[in-house]
Amino acid sequence: MASLKNYNMKIMWETAVVFCLCSLSLVSSHSRKFTTPTVTRLTDQFSKIAIENGFSKRFGAPNILVNGSLAKLTLDKSSGAGLVSKNNYHYGFFSARLKLPAGFASGVVVAFYLSNAENYPKNHDEIDIELLGRSRRDDWVIQTNVYANGSSRTGREEKFYFWFDPTQFFHDYTLIWNSHHIVFLVDNIPVREFPNRGAFTSAYPSKPMSLYVTVWDGSDWATHGGKYPVNYKYGPFAASVADVKLSGCSVSNGTSTGSCTKSGGSISSLDPVDGQDFATLSKNQIAAMDWARRKLMFYSYCNDKKRYKVMPAEC
Repeated sequence: MASLKNYNMKIMWETAVVFCLCSLSLVSSHSRKFTTPTVTRLTDQFSKIAIENGFSKRFGAPNILVNGSLAKLTLDKSSGAGLVSKNNYHYGFFSARLKLPAGFASGVVVAFYLSNAENYPKNHDEIDIELLGRSRRDDWVIQTNVYANGSSRTGREEKFYFWFDPTQFFHDYTLIWNSHHIVFLVDNIPVREFPNRGAFTSAYPSKPMSLYVTVWDGSDWATHGGKYPVNYKYGPFAASVADVKLSGCSVSNGTSTGSCTKSGGSISSLDPVDGQDFATLSKNQIAAMDWARRKLMFYSYCNDKKRYKVMPAEC
């Protein structure tokens, strides 16, 4: 009887070890404990808008549900879904709180980005935050990118791990675009700055753009270069959008509207969202960005010598 008991205990112990090893193989970046930097919450300076007031349904209308300042965009076998701003903008502050699809979502892309590809198909500009779906072993990834004047062959991607689970709660994703710089922020922490100076200027977006929020099938490239496509057995994949904040110089038919100026204020037609908080990064923001890039960035185009025999000028 004692030997049988010992045998059962051995089996239980081995099972527990195997379970633990399997669990360890699936540990994601956000399971590690990070002490996040303290930064100014720029998003608190702006008011949210009603989705219907600021956006139109760009594609996949049956897969879009809107309720005030909330929206749900769903990817299924029939279609993805996308919203596009009713106005084009030349510089501004653009933010939304997003909650990503839970579970196995390889190949799924949730994107929050500015683009003018529809108006300038041959020389478009683009500023991207693309959230790339998880595989069985790896979690969601943040990808940032910048295009200018149709330079899509020169990808300027940088990729980051999350420091939290983006599927459990809503988190802030923000783009600042003005005459000084482009800043990509997640929960108000800058992860990347693209300055409008020096060698960066030739690759700096300069034409009015629309804001898009989309979910779509990126099977051919999104997860490990297309190694793991979307598996619709785990779908549908729903991304939730809340608290969109849009403050910029709206442009209609190439002409700036009244939203570009404020009476008695210092806001100019070039930088509708003005002030030191938006012209430069503070010491705390620089330290926070350094933290994000040291701890969480795992790819930068400027380090990819296999991809570029001649590196982009700003590198």
